[in-house]
Amino acid sequence: MAAPAPQTAEYRPRLLDPRDPTDRATLRQLTESPGVQTIDLRVGLRAELDRLINPPPGLDPDEERWVYYPWRNALVAVLGPDAFAAIRSDRNRNKLTRDEQRKLRALRVGVVGQSVGHSVAYTLALEGTCGLLRLADFDTIELSNLNRVPTGLFDVGVNKAVVTARRIAELDPYLPVEIWRDGVLAETADEFLDGLSVVVEECDSLDIKFAVREAARRRRVPLLMDTNDRGLFDVERYDLEPGREPFHGLLGATTGAALAGLDTRSKAPHVLRILDPTQLSARMAASLAEVGETITTWPQLGGEVQLGAAIVSAAIRRIGLGTKLSSGRTRIDLEAALDSLAEPGYLDDHTDDHVTGPDDEQPPADPIGAILACAQRAPSGGNSQPWILRADTELIEIALDPTSTTAMDIGLRGSAVAVGAALYNATTAAAAHGLLGDPRLLVDDPSAPLIARLRLRPGSDPELAADYPFALARHTNRRLGDAADLPDSVLPDLARAAGDQAVVHAITGARGLAEVADLLGASDRVRYLSPQLHQQLYAELRWPGEDVRTGIDVRTLDPAPDELAKLQVGSRTDVMDRLREWSAGTALGEFTVDRVRSSSALVAIGFRARGGEPDLADYARAGAAVEKVWLRAQLLGLAVQPVSPVFLYANRREDLRSVSPEFTDTLASIQRRFLDMLEISEDENVALVLRLSYAAAASVRSRRLPVPGSRNDG
Repeated sequence: MAAPAPQTAEYRPRLLDPRDPTDRATLRQLTESPGVQTIDLRVGLRAELDRLINPPPGLDPDEERWVYYPWRNALVAVLGPDAFAAIRSDRNRNKLTRDEQRKLRALRVGVVGQSVGHSVAYTLALEGTCGLLRLADFDTIELSNLNRVPTGLFDVGVNKAVVTARRIAELDPYLPVEIWRDGVLAETADEFLDGLSVVVEECDSLDIKFAVREAARRRRVPLLMDTNDRGLFDVERYDLEPGREPFHGLLGATTGAALAGLDTRSKAPHVLRILDPTQLSARMAASLAEVGETITTWPQLGGEVQLGAAIVSAAIRRIGLGTKLSSGRTRIDLEAALDSLAEPGYLDDHTDDHVTGPDDEQPPADPIGAILACAQRAPSGGNSQPWILRADTELIEIALDPTSTTAMDIGLRGSAVAVGAALYNATTAAAAHGLLGDPRLLVDDPSAPLIARLRLRPGSDPELAADYPFALARHTNRRLGDAADLPDSVLPDLARAAGDQAVVHAITGARGLAEVADLLGASDRVRYLSPQLHQQLYAELRWPGEDVRTGIDVRTLDPAPDELAKLQVGSRTDVMDRLREWSAGTALGEFTVDRVRSSSALVAIGFRARGGEPDLADYARAGAAVEKVWLRAQLLGLAVQPVSPVFLYANRREDLRSVSPEFTDTLASIQRRFLDMLEISEDENVALVLRLSYAAAASVRSRRLPVPGSRNDG
């Protein structure tokens, strides 16, 4: 291709095709020139192209271009125009389908005025909402423009249209951009509009505003204008209504010629007729009275300008796609929207809906399927169901799946507790179906870190079989309790349920529960403020409309409206970063603190390893004890909720460091106080911590994945 004309080189890059001999020679000359920076993006762009799902047909990944930016003295290697466009617009799908993107690329858009118009033009280029941009402005960038024009000090003194064109060229070198560095005059308005699909008018001169409208009416080109204050946006569809009066007829018989050369005071009445003084924001209306007195000109804010660009871009999409956009005026008022903030409410709308849960589903009729289904209903951290179930006519196998682990699941210990609970459930079902054999735990099988096996043979155990219906009905209840005291018989009953595999340690009484609640709240604070733990915490949550067969259905939290709002705010990493910076965030543990304080007891199921360090089989055996305690507590009318402190499976300081390097000392201190309160000895380990309360029934219960081979599979 020919070199750009000198004036064009100010704002247009030069595209060089290495397959063209002339371009190849120019490319060689540029690469050998001192001071030319070379940036090669081709490898990364090809990798992006390979990752595209359903890319457009016929793309040539080997087609490439070198782009020379004279104003930067830089040479950039990219892919050819089709592949470049496919990558850059891929994330538009399916907000805009490929067909819609193709239609929009046929639009030719003119933007008059490059202060507000800069953001409009750049947003159009960013979205790929046009196939050509024509920009006009006679003025240059001044420092006072940088409160709303997103450029920098290097552009002060440069023509505004040139600055916009350069910025767009660095975004997309293939998008054609034309500039009118002398701006638009009354006598050149028709020429500027020639061939345009839409014109956006954002200039300051009243007479030019009028002239552009008169030209748009003659050429039947739709005109858009954003005025920023309170999101004021105007549409004048001269393509549909060529007889329409400029400015919606607000200026009456005034002509463009009558507006030329007016000073600020003389313009004011016309400006106010256009803007409608009764609808201006109080700050803008008051400021207009101060122009030329205490302030230089009317104020504009960068955020409002950016909002205006988004509004204009949305309107142009409608014009390009032929969807409804009538002439008229609207206000998209952010301040008014912020004034109308309310609690989300969408969870409340669904909380009382009937949701099919585990105990709504009848177990499979065949005994093998029933045993698997009961195993699947065992508790697990974050409802991750960290197991793989397999079965034949003689064997049930529950293999620990390490892919479900998280940072808190140190050494897969929490997953092993879940496998042990699932094995206990399987034995209750096998006993109820007369197929009870001997359970076995394997930690030396190369196929999985832990495998629980239950041989099936004729046999039963009335005590185990009696737990079968309770295992099917077991669930978590996170509702607030009434803090009633436990009857004296409850804790001994739970200790008997745990058997000789575990020890039940308990805290009761308001003072003790308040103290341990604060410790657990402090642990939750660490969970929010540690980036990895925070990410995994919110990865567990499932919101309405999402697949709730794994993870924690938010509705099972039974959150109050203020708790729901806090939960949503808590999802923001930027907020957590700031709280961590401030060493703040005590309130992050309030959800747990409130629930533990409303409880009747907090119990920890502890156990001793059979020899030396506990292995995963030891944790699994303790998991069976956890399930037996849970079932017994529910039988006694108690609501049960696991409360897992961050340090639950940490047996040494290195474990705490792996969970949260930044808060290792904090966690060590909390853990030491927690274990002392529960009187857990140094040779004991903890399988799970449960809060027990008398509370209303849970409104929603957690779902489960379908059992392989069952009627719910797939």
